[in-house]
Order: sequence, then C-alpha cells, then structure tokens
Amino acid sequence: MVRLLRFVSLVVVAFGLVAPSAAPASAASGLRVLPIRPPGYVLAAADGGVFAFGRGFHGSAAGLHLGAPITGVASTPDGDGYWLVASDGGVFAFGSARFFGSMGGIALNAPIVGIAATPGGAGYWLTASDGGVFAFGDARYFGSLSGLHILAPVVGIATTGDGNGYWLLTAGGEAFALGDALAPGAPPALQAPLLRQYVGIALIPRTTRGIAIATFDGTTLTYDADTAGCRPISAIGVTMNAPVVGVASGTADCGQWLAASDGGVFTLRGAPFLGSAATLKLAAPIVGIAN
Repeated sequence: MVRLLRFVSLVVVAFGLVAPSAAPASAASGLRVLPIRPPGYVLAAADGGVFAFGRGFHGSAAGLHLGAPITGVASTPDGDGYWLVASDGGVFAFGSARFFGSMGGIALNAPIVGIAATPGGAGYWLTASDGGVFAFGDARYFGSLSGLHILAPVVGIATTGDGNGYWLLTAGGEAFALGDALAPGAPPALQAPLLRQYVGIALIPRTTRGIAIATFDGTTLTYDADTAGCRPISAIGVTMNAPVVGVASGTADCGQWLAASDGGVFTLRGAPFLGSAATLKLAAPIVGIAN
C-alpha cells in the first residue's frame, strides 16, 4: 500500500474565514521566479527566540510577553529580515520585514501554523491548522480549506514563484494547491510511498512551482523542480536526536536545509552548513526554519 501525495487544485472556496488583501491590485502578475539569495537561514523557537546563520540577526520576540507560542517563520526576499507568527495569529516583523497586519486579537477557529511571504516581500499569508488562509499586504487570497473535511491538520504553507498561488501541506502528506500552484496538465495525484508525518514545505528557487516537503524523520520529496536539478533524497541515514520540524530551500543546485526541534540543522544536495543551535541550551524547542 502506498500513500498518495495528492495535489488538489481549488479555485476559490467560498466559506471559512477570509482576510482579504489590503492591496490586491498590487499583487505579482506574469511569470516571476524567486532569485537565489546568498546561503543562510534563520531558526525560530516557540518562545520567539531567533538564531541566524549566514544571515544578520535582527532581533527576536524572546523577551516579549507572548500570548501564544511562535509556530512559523518567513524571510524577506533580500534576506535582511524575517517575520515570526504565533498560534494566535500575532505577527512580529524584524529587520527589513514590514508589518502588514495580523490575526492577533481575532477569534480563530484553529491555531495558526505557518507563514509565507510574497515574492516582493510586501505581504504575507498565514495559514491555520484547519486550512484557513489569511492574506495581508499585497498577498492575494486564492481560497482555503476551511470548512472542508481534511484528513489531517495543515502544517505549513508555501507560495509559488510568481505569488499567484500557494500550497497547504497537511501532516498526512496532502499538498493542496490553490491559485496557480498546480501546473497546467499536472497529474491530480503523485505517489509518495511514505507513511510518515509531514512537517514542512518550501518553494524551490529558480522554479515557478517547484516544492520540497519534509517528514519528521528527515525524508524530503521534491516536485516540479527538474529545472533546478532536484530529485527525491533522504536524510534518514543521519542520526537525529530530535524530530525534524521544517525545511528550507535556497541554493542554485536545489540545496536544502532541515531543522530539528533541538536546533540541529542538516544539509542536503550540497547546501552549506553554516551552524546550528544544537549545542545551545534552548529555552523552547525550534519550530521552523527559513532561508
């Protein structure tokens, strides 16, 4: 028996909570792919702590009185800033990242579990575990899973290279495609014989719809990323002291980084190792990684 990684194309779901974009007319149009940033990544901890490697440190939320734990992190396109999002929908901006709004103080049907920035960095999407999507800045709303019967909770979100769509990944390995996330003519389902818990999803630079997804034990799968030379590859041979919590992709040859809850960082496809937080005494577990 094999597990199907289903790519389900949705147009607009007309139910569930919707936070419309503040400036939908300014969203990206036409074909555009994200550039390759200099190698680097940031780790975010549940208490708001941030650990930067190959990137500048621009502050954290560790000293703030958070109403809820941090659950996700996204980097700005220039790599000089980042956003943190908490499970209650609060958003915290650092460095060149600008604040465009949040769901903080608004009653949610389910906790926020992820954040993805628009290609130009002038907006972002938040997603909740029930598949709700909330758009801010120049991020456009392309629908959500809120109100649908999904088999497992959503664990992450990634945008397409042109910003005109996004994927929502569930813990069961279903990658729901909204907007232009599903390439024309792509098969409705791709086989992924992995009966494991999925934890993260990331866009692969130099592709329009190439994505990498990761499981808790370090396996990564890639789709629609042939132009970047990507093929499925596994890190299972690496001895991990803690489960993987996220994946980031950002080198010219499809290099990827995996982050574990204890701060460990594992590199794939030649991505450079720039450091980790594994040797530190963390006050809270790592919950995400962004390049």
